[in-house]
Amino acid sequence: MRIVMLIITSLLCFASQAAIQVYEFDSKEQEVLFQQLTKELRCPKCQNQNIADSNAPLAQDLRQKAYELVKQGKDRDQVVDYMAARFGNFVTYDPPMTPATIFLWLGPLFFVFGGLVVLWHKTRVVKKVDSAPEMDTAEQAKLARILNGDKD
Repeated sequence: MRIVMLIITSLLCFASQAAIQVYEFDSKEQEVLFQQLTKELRCPKCQNQNIADSNAPLAQDLRQKAYELVKQGKDRDQVVDYMAARFGNFVTYDPPMTPATIFLWLGPLFFVFGGLVVLWHKTRVVKKVDSAPEMDTAEQAKLARILNGDKD
């Protein structure tokens, strides 16, 4: 029983030593800016997770760097520009329009426009409906006999 209690106690000790990052700021504006930046910047290693929510070591480094830049008095655009220059436009959820990202911006418009063109074309094209050919009197008489159950 003592061994089980020792194991449980040791496991609880490790959980209590988990590190929590505490950041101290000179003003409330810096703290708000830091909180906004960590929610706006994407972790390059994680899949669609911001650096505030990610526990990846790279996200921790990015949070630390954002903290340092905010403490130096950098504004939002300067911090985002620094991160984008270092890690690419992937770190922003709203990448700027460049020749490399033009398809991201215009692709949906092309799909919508193409769909509208197809719909317009489909509604404008008159489909030729095959009309039933007219039956002559001999064929009509034969059909009537068949329907009445008469045999030839």
